[in-house]
Amino acid sequence: LQNVRIDPNSISFSMWKDIPVPFYMSVYFFEVLNPKEVLRGAKPALNQRGPFVYREFRYKTNITFHDNDTVSFLEYRRLFFQPDLSNGSEDEYIVVPNVLMMGAAVMMENLPNFVKLLLSGALAGLKQEAFMNRTVGEILWGYDDPLIDTINTLVPGLIPFKGKFGLFVELNNSNSGLFTVNTGMKDISRVHMVDSWNGLKKVNYWRSNQCNMINGTAGEMWPPFMSPTSLEFYSPDACRSMTLVYEQSGKFKGVPTYRFVAPKTLFANGTDYPPNEGFCPCMQSGIQNVSTCRLKAPMFISHPHFYNADPVLVNAVEGLHPSKDHHGLFLDVHPMTGIPMNCSIKLQLNLYIKQVSGIIQTGKINPVVLPLLWFAESGSIEGSVLTQFYTNLVLIPSLLEYLQYIFLALSVPLIISAAVLMARSQRTAAEKSPRHPATQSKPPPSSETTPLLHDAGTLSQDDAEA
Repeated sequence: LQNVRIDPNSISFSMWKDIPVPFYMSVYFFEVLNPKEVLRGAKPALNQRGPFVYREFRYKTNITFHDNDTVSFLEYRRLFFQPDLSNGSEDEYIVVPNVLMMGAAVMMENLPNFVKLLLSGALAGLKQEAFMNRTVGEILWGYDDPLIDTINTLVPGLIPFKGKFGLFVELNNSNSGLFTVNTGMKDISRVHMVDSWNGLKKVNYWRSNQCNMINGTAGEMWPPFMSPTSLEFYSPDACRSMTLVYEQSGKFKGVPTYRFVAPKTLFANGTDYPPNEGFCPCMQSGIQNVSTCRLKAPMFISHPHFYNADPVLVNAVEGLHPSKDHHGLFLDVHPMTGIPMNCSIKLQLNLYIKQVSGIIQTGKINPVVLPLLWFAESGSIEGSVLTQFYTNLVLIPSLLEYLQYIFLALSVPLIISAAVLMARSQRTAAEKSPRHPATQSKPPPSSETTPLLHDAGTLSQDDAEA
């Protein structure tokens, strides 16, 4: 238990500080095959491209211990493209929605028509269209777009950022916020549990206190002696706490684990699952509106390929094939220590697009939640860390268990031998001890020789007197 605590003197502290587990982020894009037809009202036809794989390194800085049994830290992640593991390069072009333009159009839907006409004219001057053909690197890590300055001029504050625009532009070389978690020094059952995030005990993105609560851990480790029920963690990427449920027990390379998966209610709407009402306004079950924490942009998160979602979402586009094996997330955790042995967290980013009156670039697009990309962050303990883990938590306890049976088996003949020796020593002692007086005074049994013996005894006495 001492090694599970967050303590600079513990064996596991360096592992907690600089996670030695090799993490990989695999990104899959949804290429739009029929952009012109979509502008005329057709159903979008999608083709999955990828994976584009990145090696992910995580490390903690600004580690500060507090007097109330907590520690604060910033965790950074750095991503490096892995060509050998990828199906394509970052220089490949992919046709996707013009996220910035289409997002701004939906955000401006309720503004006066003259503002939308001004924007439409500016879009025409900048040669902006509803779909764009850009490289993987540009879509993820950003590209310069004069549209940013134009929108900020027409509608100040609509998109409060400058510079490059990319879906993951703030992901690389950045931190996930200031976490303050329990160290477990005083109460081991609270170790890794989040005390606050960015100084907040709860967020203010959602419409209910329950949905705004920051529950569980930071998603790296959990308290020891886990029960096969559920686990919780706060995800800054999803802007909310997430609960996974126990599915089954198993083993990862010999180490016993509990597998936790996402329940079908995770992204259910408020109608199908009332506790999620606070995350609304909602659409169909299976997607979550994250516009309140994503600059008001009409963005939704879901499982990849709309797995576990309303079939309406899947049928609204062509080219999706949801399956549990490929698109379900999971965590395999060692229950005794709360340390994940194998995990794969998968999420999909979606953009709500539609025709917006006054903005001619939106054409006659039918309202649709359009998948942009999905990614899987996966990692597993291996190498020397796995060997040490297996030795200390599986092999040695197993040997100790076997040894007690061996000692028990060896002790049986020893106990029997001791009992036999004790019995023999008692019998020998009985044979060597003098007879009891009552036995000596007992007259001999009567027989035919007794009178003769008496005569002999009498004769002997007469001779003695003579």
